[in-house]
Amino acid sequence: MGLVVTGAQLDGRDLALRCDGGLIDSIGPEVVPQPGDEVIDAEGMLLAPPFVNGHTHSAMTLFRGFGDDLPLMEWLQGKIWPAEAKLEPGDVYWGTRLAAIEMLRSGTTSFVDMYFHGDQAARAVVDSGLRTLLSVVFLDVLDTAKGDELRAGALEAVERLGEFGPLVRPSFGPHAVYTVSRKSLAWIAETAAERELPVQIHLSETEKEVADCIEANGSRPAAYLDELGLLTERTVLAHGIWLDDAELSLVAERGSTVVTNPAANMKLAVGGVFPYPRARRAGISIGLGTDGPSSNNNLDMLEEVKAFALIQKHDAGDTSVLPAADALAIARGQRSELLGGGELAEGANADFLLLNPELPELSAGDLDADLVYAATGSVVDTAVVAGRVLMRGREVEGSEEVLAEVRERAARLTS
Repeated sequence: MGLVVTGAQLDGRDLALRCDGGLIDSIGPEVVPQPGDEVIDAEGMLLAPPFVNGHTHSAMTLFRGFGDDLPLMEWLQGKIWPAEAKLEPGDVYWGTRLAAIEMLRSGTTSFVDMYFHGDQAARAVVDSGLRTLLSVVFLDVLDTAKGDELRAGALEAVERLGEFGPLVRPSFGPHAVYTVSRKSLAWIAETAAERELPVQIHLSETEKEVADCIEANGSRPAAYLDELGLLTERTVLAHGIWLDDAELSLVAERGSTVVTNPAANMKLAVGGVFPYPRARRAGISIGLGTDGPSSNNNLDMLEEVKAFALIQKHDAGDTSVLPAADALAIARGQRSELLGGGELAEGANADFLLLNPELPELSAGDLDADLVYAATGSVVDTAVVAGRVLMRGREVEGSEEVLAEVRERAARLTS
């Protein structure tokens, strides 16, 4: 039994799309339902690829609105880390479930996540039906002895993540060069290479991080990671604001993906802007992410892509920088093989959205421009992942129960 969407529009054409076995079986005006197929009559809605949130900490929905308007390290050390010390495994499950609902309601069907209790996050992803590149955050706070104790547990955690099925891709998640020891970073690089696993890490988010890395290691952060074998085509670098030209060339040569997070970076006043024009000229694979819902504070990739486009134009003093179509391709994960963003084509993953063209934001003009500069996630009516309808008519099953659980747990953690 497949899923067929009829009466949809794509690039100004009326067509239908059929899914089978989690893939797009056929797409075009001649496609018709087969006996036993589930049918969605799109009634003129717009068929569109979904978004890929390239960097977030999804369970931090539990800490939304907690400790805002503080500098980054004061926010982390004074508010977030003490609250996270109270985390129980079940908190991460429910926090991730709420994030999944929020992401679906704004058109995101895949996300790159780094947080604690990864098996609970994976269980939430499976129950929600999204895709994820998932890691369990690794921090030894530069303590080699502590790292020796944590490494075996990190490997076990990654192995457990691999047991949750095809929608969950496991990865290593060292937090940053300033929270993970050289010995642990080198071990992660070696182990990830042996197992061909991705690695995600925060990098060059603040100017102080760069200065501290040079003082401690004699190298800038990207060069330091490269010395340890951590810059590869399987590496996701979150932020990358303070990468210089030599590092940009190095990252491009190694094939790593840089994921920029403009809204969170502006909110936390990190003092710089991701150098998109230079990164593009260097040939870097680029993604877009919201960062966590306590530092953004939402997971709406349509709001994020607008912030991305506008800050790049403003910083460059050039309105032609990052046109809408390019910004959307990045937000959809289509400018990084590692992020897995796909096109709507036969044989591709059956992940797609139906957008409501009757809303004011999409009522006239170029669709790409409308999506980047006018729309928010409210234009998304239906979300499908692997041929399974996860949201229809903006309704996600179980939303009320999830919201009630998160409210109760968040109150305990932030009291």
